[in-house]
Amino acid sequence: MTLANGTPTSPTRIAAAREVESMHNADQCSKAARTVADHSSDAEDCLRLLDMLGLDPADGKRR
Repeated sequence: MTLANGTPTSPTRIAAAREVESMHNADQCSKAARTVADHSSDAEDCLRLLDMLGLDPADGKRR
């Protein structure tokens, strides 16, 4: 595989980029879940909002 600028890629480089993206996504989900929890009126409201957003309640516990 070659990038648009002609730079060849390797499976190792692609795997590393995927891992970085996965870590970034997990961090963003964690922040989003905590923000929802901070702004919810109660636990039921929090769970309903997290479900609407497709977030796992456990995401807010990561860090």
